[in-house]
Amino acid sequence: MAFFWTVAALVVALAVVWRLLGAYMVSVYEGRCGWLGFLERPIYRLMGVNAETEQTWQRYGVSLTAFSGVVLLIGYGLLRLQGSLPLDPQHLGAVGPAVSFNTIVSFVTNTNWQAYSGETTMSYLSQMGTLALQNFLSAAVGMAVAVALIRGFSRKGSKTIGNFWVDLVRGTLYILAPIAVVAAVVFIAQGAVQTLAGPVTVSDAINRVTQVIPRGPVASQEAIKQLGTNGGGFFNANGADPFENPTGLTNFLSILLILSIPVALTYTFGKMVGSVRQGVAVLAAMTIIFGAWLAIATVAEHQPNPAVAAAGLTAQPAGNMEGKEVRFGDTTSALYGVASTQTSTGSADSAYDSYTPMGGFAMLSGMMLGEVSPGGVGSGLYTILLFAIVTVFIGGLMIGRTPEYLGKKIQAREVKLASLGVLVMPLSVLVLAGIAVAVPAGRAGPLNAGPHGFTEILYAFTSAANNNGSAFGGIAANTRFYEITTAVAMLLGRFGVIIPVLALAGSLAVKEYVAESVGTFRTDKAIFVGLLLGVVFIVGALTFFPAVSLGPIVEQLSHGKFF
Repeated sequence: MAFFWTVAALVVALAVVWRLLGAYMVSVYEGRCGWLGFLERPIYRLMGVNAETEQTWQRYGVSLTAFSGVVLLIGYGLLRLQGSLPLDPQHLGAVGPAVSFNTIVSFVTNTNWQAYSGETTMSYLSQMGTLALQNFLSAAVGMAVAVALIRGFSRKGSKTIGNFWVDLVRGTLYILAPIAVVAAVVFIAQGAVQTLAGPVTVSDAINRVTQVIPRGPVASQEAIKQLGTNGGGFFNANGADPFENPTGLTNFLSILLILSIPVALTYTFGKMVGSVRQGVAVLAAMTIIFGAWLAIATVAEHQPNPAVAAAGLTAQPAGNMEGKEVRFGDTTSALYGVASTQTSTGSADSAYDSYTPMGGFAMLSGMMLGEVSPGGVGSGLYTILLFAIVTVFIGGLMIGRTPEYLGKKIQAREVKLASLGVLVMPLSVLVLAGIAVAVPAGRAGPLNAGPHGFTEILYAFTSAANNNGSAFGGIAANTRFYEITTAVAMLLGRFGVIIPVLALAGSLAVKEYVAESVGTFRTDKAIFVGLLLGVVFIVGALTFFPAVSLGPIVEQLSHGKFF
């Protein structure tokens, strides 16, 4: 019953967020919101940017790529020089070259895959000035790309799609920063740690035991890690650590923050293209996928753990509690996990490696669908719009018409760009996972043998290529092989999709509107939602079904039942 009320409260809160935050983001990206102009204008002067000048998609893409490259190099340098920089009360020293490269690639691409334990590797300066800063910037980049694509649909005869630097600044200054500050205050009030005072040493004189308890600027990073669908935690235990996620309220707030911007962007999309119904259609498809995968995960995790049952404890009324916090329980942990993996967040309040095979399948396959339900900040919207273009192309073939979407003719160039954006992720996952199972360095990574070990490998590359960042904890992510290959997957999964999306935005922006006729395929109706779901499922199923059959499905069947 508590789970039911949690879901009901989440739905109500998201409905409010969808309308209010969605409308607010429209005003931000259309330049009608200027209450922080006293900060915004000096930033443009410092950057040497003319806020009134717009860019073609090529210049927008070059600016985005150059910015990401520069912050990547700066972040790498800060991690390598960590031992010589201030705010290092534990005297942790420099981060190794491979870990530094993997980590900064991870945070710049909004993946936040962590091949290290945060509390024993990163100084306060690295946590705040490198990682938490990238949580803001990478999220703002994703939102900027989504808005650029929306402008491609909403404009006609235009050679420009906006100004990357303006979109970056406004997304950070007007959307991410204010919400993150408020959320951080709530986390602090609930007991999350926020201090620069260093770790605490606790001594037990009776048992002659001394323990060092790490602390740091945790709450501020926790807020933006969830809001920006980043996921990288201050502590290795992530959202299961009470210093990061102390109460049921912060757990609920985490889920709400994760879903807020991706959900609200569907309203922003509908409003900016002139039809809120179009945004509702996209949101409906996202909601159906999310609900279905939540049902799979909660049912699976409410079953007894097979390993525990085999050990003689057949009565497990609380479900599979292996690897879960008793504060949150089995079904709420599954809700958090689905929210985190159906977006590009990847944070966790439980151990996904300890889920039942079908519970793990829900986390894994949710990412394999492209993380479009509702996906990461910006990335979820622009990815599902790629699927939408493929959908109207297929619909056009069915009725023998040139496909149209939002008044724009979808021709060969648009279909090719959309198809490229859709296929980058599965190609990256399958090729790199295939290499991993074929070479000794890759096979040495998983802790477990058999189907579960294969799932650990497959999950790692699915998470990296989808810029998610979660993992089955059994994988040895801190080896040179996985540090390099997952970094490659993260870069391909981010920029291999962003560049086609920007090219698509430029191609659409220059087109004129075509008049709607009786033969026009309506994309704000249930039939479009159904066809869009079919395309998403078919692409995911045909691409990944053989792989998941060798992993979680065969593992589940080995227990003698499917659920």
